[in-house]
Amino acid sequence: MILNRRRMLLASGAAALGASAFARTLSAAQQGDRKKVLYFTKSSGFQHSVIARDGDELAHSEKILIDLGAEHGFDVTASKDGRLFDPDRIDEWDAFVFYTTGDLTQPGTDGQPPMSPEGLKAFLDAIQSGRKGFVGIHCATDTFHSGPDDRTPYIEMIGGEFISHGPQQVSKIKVVDSEFPGADAFGSEFEINDEWYAFRNMSDQIHGIMVQLTDGMTSGRSRDYERPDYPMTWVKKYGDGRVFYTSMGHREDVWTNPKYQGLLIGGLNVVTGRADADFTPNVSEITPGYQTLPG
Repeated sequence: MILNRRRMLLASGAAALGASAFARTLSAAQQGDRKKVLYFTKSSGFQHSVIARDGDELAHSEKILIDLGAEHGFDVTASKDGRLFDPDRIDEWDAFVFYTTGDLTQPGTDGQPPMSPEGLKAFLDAIQSGRKGFVGIHCATDTFHSGPDDRTPYIEMIGGEFISHGPQQVSKIKVVDSEFPGADAFGSEFEINDEWYAFRNMSDQIHGIMVQLTDGMTSGRSRDYERPDYPMTWVKKYGDGRVFYTSMGHREDVWTNPKYQGLLIGGLNVVTGRADADFTPNVSEITPGYQTLPG
């Protein structure tokens, strides 16, 4: 079932958005340059609480992203229906936002219609060609996992693959590209409570925006953070396509944080071409040990 909803964004949230993201989005909205966005929240693996629905009621994050979109020039549709990626449907959207888990060509945990193989190919082709933009949030890297020898095309596209996380905790994050729309609101370094992903198969084409500072973090049994610092929010190119990812977003209170909302709007502005960003790969310079696995 596709659920659309339009509500006014709270004034306090709009006022607290990162200045660059807000100004650029407002300008686009005033010009009538609205973009159509599919917020895809299918779970073929674990279903996170921020995308879990109660009957036909929209989930926590779905309501927030639809509200933000309505205020800032994006018509957001929230759905768990993989059939929307079929080749005859995919051109309805200007960009995709994924909060997903597992192999989305399988019905999986939520039992909703999966993507077809043709739909998956159409999706990847649309991003690679530059016709569509992509935003991945949190568990989007816990999707279409790679085998022992090869990265899946999806992992190549998004730029990294979830392997584990420790307990939820306050972590220190360094902002390395404050010019990215919405990132300036966080300052040069900040702390926030969330669930922090460790990655493997990180692309050397990443342009890091924020870096996970691992010193002092509490690991789980997988020794998740016993490794050098690594990017946790980035952009990269996939062919001609623009890709944005942030690992933040597990917790409900992160989604209601105006700074986080501003970062998501900034990401949507960039991947839809409304705002410019630096895509120059910098991961080897900002986090030289980023490929080192935990433990």
